[in-house]
Amino acid sequence: MKAIDFKGSTHVHAVNQPEYLPLPTHVKSGIVTSCYEPTFKERLKILFGAKIWVSLMTFDKPLQPQRISIEKPF
Repeated sequence: MKAIDFKGSTHVHAVNQPEYLPLPTHVKSGIVTSCYEPTFKERLKILFGAKIWVSLMTFDKPLQPQRISIEKPF
């Protein structure tokens, strides 16, 4: 699954950090939204019941609320 640029993105995180992939986001009022596109193979797996796993790097800080959706939130 790949993070993709999208209409409405306002920022790109990790642009000059070679250890990370650039992350296009929409940032407003303390909410950071990113968009991901599954590959064709991943889409097939999801269609047939594959689960979606989310890993968050908290760097030992408290976990922030998360929301995963197929609806554009803005």
